Amino acid sequence: MKKDQAVLSLSGGMDSSTVLIHLLANDYEVTAVSFDYGQKHNVELERASELVSYLHDKEQNVKHHVIKFDGLQGLLDSNLVQGGDDVPEGHYEQENMKDTVVPNRNKMMNSVIQAVALSIANTKDTEVTIAMGIHAGDHEIYPDCRPEFRNADFKAFQLGNWNSERVSVSTPYLDTDKFGILQDGEECCKTLGIDFDEVYKRTNTSYKPTQEGYSDYKSASSVERIEAFIELGRKDPVQYADDSGKVEWEVAREHVKKVLEDYTNE
Repeated sequence: MKKDQAVLSLSGGMDSSTVLIHLLANDYEVTAVSFDYGQKHNVELERASELVSYLHDKEQNVKHHVIKFDGLQGLLDSNLVQGGDDVPEGHYEQENMKDTVVPNRNKMMNSVIQAVALSIANTKDTEVTIAMGIHAGDHEIYPDCRPEFRNADFKAFQLGNWNSERVSVSTPYLDTDKFGILQDGEECCKTLGIDFDEVYKRTNTSYKPTQEGYSDYKSASSVERIEAFIELGRKDPVQYADDSGKVEWEVAREHVKKVLEDYTNE
């Protein structure tokens, strides 16, 4: 039986990784594309490959490609790329988190994803879905996560290409947050008969991973992830660490609880 086709940008983070298993649980044949743009947290690319390998072992059909933007990192002004200033810590709503914006990042990635999706549609004479991990918790500090940008970007794709009507966009988490994403991840893992912890330990959300590839628990991206696991009532299977070395889940959890308490009281 011919499967529906889907394409997604697989960063190696929690959101896009859940979109991947969501698509597989809904019987899509998936082409996943990861991007190396000189990000400091390039361990996420390793995690993406590890997750795809795990899924292959579980007989899941995923094609994975890594696109490298050679030479781009020296041209981008952001704390997230090699050569940028230190990644700030704290809550996403704080003003200094704007330093983590990478200029036009999502536009660059979207252009590649759209081109891949349309190429698959044309060569296989079929319709293709672009799946995105956008969620209600995406923050206003990232202009290229806003609905106005996404809609205008897709409209530009439609105007600039023949047969663009063969490509559509799916945003399964548009009306939920990271907690809701994890909830769906649990259900999709059950549907596929795969282990939740094995999936999520092969993800990286940290913007400040250690040299060993362990996740920090103080950067905003990590705080948001840990908050979702706290709400879910599960231990996060990734290894957390700080300058002193590995830390137990309880240390990371209690730190995030304090950050959330302090932010609420401001």
